[in-house]
Amino acid sequence: MSEQRFYQRPFGVKERPVPMAEVADTVHTSQIVQDHDTDAAYFRKLEESGVYLNPAQTEAVRYTEGPLLTLAGAGSGKTSVLVCRTGYLVSIQKVHPKNILLVTFTKKAAEEMKERIGGLPGLTEQMARSIQASTFHAFFLKLLRSRGYKQVILSNERYKQTIIKLILKEMGIVDAHEPETLLALFSYYKVNRMGTEQMPSKTTADKNVQSIFKRYEAWKRENNQWDFDDILCEAYQMLKQSPQLLQVLQERFRYIMVDEFQDTNTLQYELVKMLADSHQNLMVVGDDDQTIYSFNGAKSDIILNFDKIFSKVKTVTLDINYRSNVGIVGLGNDVIRTNKQRKSKILQATKQSHHVPQFFHPDTTDDEAKWIAEDIEAKVASGAYHYGDFAILHRTANNSRSMFEQLTLDELPFVHYSSVNQVFYEQWSVKPVIDHLRLSLNPRDLDAIESILPSLYINREKGIEFVRHQEAWTKKKYPLIHLQSFSRVKDFQKKKIEERIRLIKKLKEDQPVKAIRTIRDTFYDKFIEADEGQSLTMNKEVIKESLDELESSAKRFNTVSNFIAFIDDMIQKNEGMKNDRNDMSVDAVSLMTIHRAKGLEFPVVYVIGASEGILPHRSALEAGDMEDGVAWDQVTEALEEERRIAYVAITRAENELYIGSPAFYRGKKAAVSRFLCEAFGEPVQEKETDSRKTQNQRQPHHRRKDNHEKNKKVVAWVCTSSSCNGWQQITNHKETQIQEKECPICKSAMKQGEKWKA
Repeated sequence: MSEQRFYQRPFGVKERPVPMAEVADTVHTSQIVQDHDTDAAYFRKLEESGVYLNPAQTEAVRYTEGPLLTLAGAGSGKTSVLVCRTGYLVSIQKVHPKNILLVTFTKKAAEEMKERIGGLPGLTEQMARSIQASTFHAFFLKLLRSRGYKQVILSNERYKQTIIKLILKEMGIVDAHEPETLLALFSYYKVNRMGTEQMPSKTTADKNVQSIFKRYEAWKRENNQWDFDDILCEAYQMLKQSPQLLQVLQERFRYIMVDEFQDTNTLQYELVKMLADSHQNLMVVGDDDQTIYSFNGAKSDIILNFDKIFSKVKTVTLDINYRSNVGIVGLGNDVIRTNKQRKSKILQATKQSHHVPQFFHPDTTDDEAKWIAEDIEAKVASGAYHYGDFAILHRTANNSRSMFEQLTLDELPFVHYSSVNQVFYEQWSVKPVIDHLRLSLNPRDLDAIESILPSLYINREKGIEFVRHQEAWTKKKYPLIHLQSFSRVKDFQKKKIEERIRLIKKLKEDQPVKAIRTIRDTFYDKFIEADEGQSLTMNKEVIKESLDELESSAKRFNTVSNFIAFIDDMIQKNEGMKNDRNDMSVDAVSLMTIHRAKGLEFPVVYVIGASEGILPHRSALEAGDMEDGVAWDQVTEALEEERRIAYVAITRAENELYIGSPAFYRGKKAAVSRFLCEAFGEPVQEKETDSRKTQNQRQPHHRRKDNHEKNKKVVAWVCTSSSCNGWQQITNHKETQIQEKECPICKSAMKQGEKWKA
């Protein structure tokens, strides 16, 4: 690479000092613990096995009676503290192993701790096995089983989604909601100990979601099955109703330790408090700066307020980072310090290095991907690294599209770790658009026809069943035409079918990006806008982002056929990764979300998309524009969580860190992330919309509400049927003179009303 691409400061930042962490002292137990101390033998044995604890770690290990809050900064050796403290309880305090409960968030972490405990000096494998080290769910399921509960556990996500689909089918709204997002919503309510009575019920869509929730719960009861949330809910109820059992558990588990405490949700916290209530010997270990799972029910105030709930709590801060070099730790410190809702801590580093974080400012996300791929190839070719040493971290699934495709085109070995394990083009909001392109090339693609039926307001399952039945008798060049004789199709829909076929015929002659814009402008954006059901569980702005990203991808191709062929290659490549996702030892670049990377570390990390609108995410920047009922301080809360996400990304790197800030994002100019500017002492250049939002936040609540309603509420035709979500914005004066009109979806009467426009 001849031109310089990487710099020590973000684009636009003046000549300011590069953030650097202080180098920590090398004081450890050999100097702290004197030979005449009663516990000296234990620490000497640890040292013989290569374990040297720093002063804060030693203090946490030695403190065994009463509540203990251990704030464990990134890379500060919290696992060593948990393991060594367990050994200390057994060896020095003579606590029986069966009286110790160690709670983790993953099965892998629990197994690792058991193995390390078993290898401690003076402890046997039998002692280690006697210690109860497990996840929340495994521990409480074992407890429930011991009390005679025999429910089958619904551990297969696809099976749970199938159950929801069957419920949607029974209700006649099969295309109204995504099962995955509904399940996530239900889980959020359950872990926060909320029921259907606390769910919104203003609209038909709200009431439908309530009904789905009730039916899902009823199905599980009738079939004697639980999902993971039910395990905790049932355990909580059982302990509430059986004080004798609770007392037995409190006497059995005299010492409780909880790992990754910042990820604890309300229900898990309540259970832990119940178990520790009688003795208060509760140690929690976590980092409030790494609370990034609020969407899963984790609450930052649980760890922040721990010392207010438990009296006489001791707080120990592990502030020495053993993972990253001074430059990486320094940048992390200066990024996270801007947050207000946090426990004050400044990490020190142990690794000195001439490598400092590097920043780059490509024009687009596609350029960003090319530069990273070239840099990885150069580093591997030099012999300095293997492919498995690299991680590329992105904020959301949509942000990985360019990188995924570039790595594929360059044939670099990589594994895409995705929560849904599907490529961008298979997302539910994107796939119907692509399937219109497929039909322009092959109008007899029945799978594609099935995909587009909801956009014609035709039931997917019944519609495709009719088409297949008709095709068995009479094949048509455009099988979609069969639906004109479908008894469930109204006259207005027949006209729409004709229009859609004419549109499909024209698409293959256009360039892909023009074809996609035509689909969106003609009907698809309006269809998404009117889909009230999806807006309950997915922000419509996120859907719009996906469609904008699709256009960005399509710009690179001249023909629809080339674009579809490329998409199919990407899908096939993704399918081939399924086995690799379960094997972190494979020598391949890791491409994953920042959330997925939490708890991991890599020699070289690339953080992509550190631009305004990506990181911080657009949803956080626009939190102040949300509907009534949302507290205005959530604007700050949303940005603070985004900053924590950036901090987690930075602190995954051990030796080298590269952060990209694309200048243009989906065709629009994007500023360098405020998080980077703040770290270098640069003022954040707010956009006009941000300035307006800040001004709104200073206004009294009633004035904010008036402005919000003026900007966001629209006059609309609203369907009067309780089983229909249809509504249409009224865009001209003539329509307001009409008393009512027919709903294009269900043919019921529509009356004038108001709707919130997303």
